[in-house]
Amino acid sequence: MDNLPNESLGRDGESEAGGKTLAGAQTLVRGLDVMMAVAANARNLAHLSEVLGLTRSTTHRLATTLVEQRFLNFTPRVGYSLGPKLLELGHLASRQMNLPRIAHDHLLALSLDTGDTVHLGILDGARALYLDKVQGNRRIEISSRIGERQPLRSTGIGKALLLDETEGGWRDVYERESHEFPGYRVDYDTWLARMRDYAALGFAYDLEENEDRIRCVAAPIRDASNKIIGSISVSSAAQYMDDARMKAL
Repeated sequence: MDNLPNESLGRDGESEAGGKTLAGAQTLVRGLDVMMAVAANARNLAHLSEVLGLTRSTTHRLATTLVEQRFLNFTPRVGYSLGPKLLELGHLASRQMNLPRIAHDHLLALSLDTGDTVHLGILDGARALYLDKVQGNRRIEISSRIGERQPLRSTGIGKALLLDETEGGWRDVYERESHEFPGYRVDYDTWLARMRDYAALGFAYDLEENEDRIRCVAAPIRDASNKIIGSISVSSAAQYMDDARMKAL
């Protein structure tokens, strides 16, 4: 942030020229316009201001915020360029778009083979995001939905996403979700012991922890570098999921 062009704004974000306060959706759209202009090779403040039709002070305010949030870079005597946050989001978007397309036929085959419901999920912030679901052929209703974000500690999908995490990371997840999702019936010591076993074995169970009378077996999906990029689970009613079958799955 050092050496950014220094132009002041009026009170409440108004420009020196007396323009209207930027707020809400208008601010978002203009911020996106700034990034698109930089992508189109508008590098300095004067050029950005001209392209966007905004005052220099308003343009500076928007660009400064984008630099702070890592959506843009600023280099003295060079100007603005796209920032690393966009690269991170691009990789995540690509993974989210490609993974369901590549995985779907495998999910379908697994569901047909087992007769059970199969899920695909990824880590999305502090939640497990369900990207795909193939309903099994048993007369069982599992409440999960594509696009739904679920806890990590109580779901098979979530635990499988955490298998490479440190014990400190596991503790953080457990403590955070204790506040966000009270009423979890598994105490920390028991949960930690299970996570140690799951990490050693390479798969995880949901033992009716997230939904009554529903059990599941889950495993991580790894990329070429062995990094966990998603997880897959097989879920069914507890009557079809005794310990022996879960182990076989």
